[in-house]
Amino acid sequence: MQTRKFGSLGYDVSALGLGCMRLPRLETTDSSGEVDKEKAIELIQYAVDNGVNYFDSSFTYHNGQSEAVIGEAFDGGRRQKAIIATKQRYPSMQNSKEVMRANLETTLKRLRTDYLDLYLIHNVNINEWEGVKELEVFEEYEKFKAEGMIKAIGFSYHGNLELFKEVINFYDFDMCQFQYNLLMSDRELPNEGLELAYSKGCAVVVMEPLRGGGLASAPKEVLDIYSRCNLERTPAEWGLRYVMDRPEVSVVLSGMSTLEQLKENIATFTAPDAIPYCLTENEKQILANARLTYLNRTSIPCTGCEYCLPCPQGVNIPDIFSKYNEGYRFDKFDNARRTYMFSKTAGTDGSHCVGCGECLAKCPQSIDIIEQVAKAHKVLDGWQES
Repeated sequence: MQTRKFGSLGYDVSALGLGCMRLPRLETTDSSGEVDKEKAIELIQYAVDNGVNYFDSSFTYHNGQSEAVIGEAFDGGRRQKAIIATKQRYPSMQNSKEVMRANLETTLKRLRTDYLDLYLIHNVNINEWEGVKELEVFEEYEKFKAEGMIKAIGFSYHGNLELFKEVINFYDFDMCQFQYNLLMSDRELPNEGLELAYSKGCAVVVMEPLRGGGLASAPKEVLDIYSRCNLERTPAEWGLRYVMDRPEVSVVLSGMSTLEQLKENIATFTAPDAIPYCLTENEKQILANARLTYLNRTSIPCTGCEYCLPCPQGVNIPDIFSKYNEGYRFDKFDNARRTYMFSKTAGTDGSHCVGCGECLAKCPQSIDIIEQVAKAHKVLDGWQES
């Protein structure tokens, strides 16, 4: 397994990390999403026994089952081989210092450990950043660190470059975690975010390197592009190599749900050339062509101009079309359906469309919005998880 330095902390970390948000689940009739503990423990133990030493979880993943399964998998000696990072979200899910401490103590019990290697502020974004500061999360984390419950402090991020600059300059973080992949959107950090974190000695952990698993498969047009390189690589390996090429990245975090996925990724990251600057100029051009092909592969010709908004019923039309096109782009709708679940929670999904037609005259692409929203909703609706 290739290893990298972890920012200024000096940890030697496996270039591949196991994200524990998508652990194997039991097949149940009620779609409860309960973790298949036997398979999950086998997966985690195989990972650590084969060179993976970075594990990422959260207080909320699998309703707390994720942390508990990790704790059971590491019990008996493997804990010393692992770097555990887990997360808490503020202030929407924890709005007092008492709850903050109680939940950390619960996390430690679940993980069967006395300390965390890394403790993250989860999902920092424009809506919660001010609340994080008002709750004095940093001061509390410093107390936890002084008491030996945590060793290092970081954050996971979802937002634009402007807020990222403010956050990373606000505190001397040990690490940060954000999305970075071949198909980064305007809502994700550009290379400047990587370079800024690296310049500050902050370790960078990349999540969603395969964009929710979408890049692990590819439509025929993209497969044809990859085949021109005369290298036997899967679409997943192409996507992972795009990220590992960056010298600023310490860990490429992948949410692997099966032993087969884990073994494939371990093989990718144990290759002698699975190192920074691994891509040749020809390979970079192939990836650029693949990216363009993906982006041109859409079903609903929405440009995201938002002229159709606001909808009187609160339907976020461009967001629905973006999610549908994302699923169509990969010939795989799992991740699009999962993210649509959050749109339903927010009340902005297509079920609220009443067909009033107010949006139709506003659309410069002349999209039959009512029909297309109904089509997209039918495909995207129905995702359930724990």
